[in-house]
Amino acid sequence: MVLFGSIMNAIGIIAGTMLGLFLRRIPEQMKQTVMIAIGLSVVILGVDMALKSDNFFIVIVSLVVGTVIGEWLRIEDHLHHVGNVLERKLGKSESGNIAQGFVTATLIFVVGAMAIVGALDSGLRQDHAVLLTKSMIDSFTSIVLASTLGIGVLFSAIPVFIYQGGISLFANVIHQFLSDSLLNILIAELTATGGVLIFAIGINMLGIKQIRVANLLPSILIVTIIVLLQYYY
Repeated sequence: MVLFGSIMNAIGIIAGTMLGLFLRRIPEQMKQTVMIAIGLSVVILGVDMALKSDNFFIVIVSLVVGTVIGEWLRIEDHLHHVGNVLERKLGKSESGNIAQGFVTATLIFVVGAMAIVGALDSGLRQDHAVLLTKSMIDSFTSIVLASTLGIGVLFSAIPVFIYQGGISLFANVIHQFLSDSLLNILIAELTATGGVLIFAIGINMLGIKQIRVANLLPSILIVTIIVLLQYYY
């Protein structure tokens, strides 16, 4: 079953979130300290990922162009609007900041080599080992994130499934059009660009400065376009 790894990954995130919501009852002071610990970890993760780039100029251009597009589309505002609607229905005290939890978790779970390589393995060889390993990592991560950010983390299971499932379903097509060398370059630059976004999330979690991270999301698409154009032309 091509989608088995993606399905298990989504289930792991949902299960981890539910357990994390139960742990939200921990004392507020402890919760704040845990949030700082998570923020520091996310910052380090972002730096590590950003250093994977072989040509950081591509990352810079992608971020600038992508941010302009994101600000023009007002992605952050739209996400918060949806989050506010859900918060009114669920009760804010129980749900937390849904938009923040959703964006934070989605970027952490989607951006990175394991999501792409694991999905390709599932599609090409029916080998789900990488995605099953990722599902365990994401499950534990979602427990921690949900305990501080709330139920918004649960909704990240949807884009994770769509993203990884889509790659798995079209793996044969992707493999025909993208050589191994191009795929390696693309994964490196996507990981690096995503790392900058994850670094920004860490800054938000530490309360140093509020960055409109969702408006940086188009940079993921822009870096893909730039790498393809550079490789072929």
